[in-house]
Amino acid sequence: MTEPSEQRPVPGPPRPGPSPTPAASEELGERLEGLDQLPVAEHVAVFEAEHERLQRELGTIDPR
Repeated sequence: MTEPSEQRPVPGPPRPGPSPTPAASEELGERLEGLDQLPVAEHVAVFEAEHERLQRELGTIDPR
């Protein structure tokens, strides 16, 4: 028979990250404004454009 293994602690919930600033939330809201008026098939292009913008922004961060 094998010995029972030692119990390990159960991980807790993930820690919340920083909240976006109100200005950042407003800017995103402006970029997505009118999305509910577009056909769902056109939502992809809007989100892809936002994804590309975010990649450009994140690419400017100093990788130290």
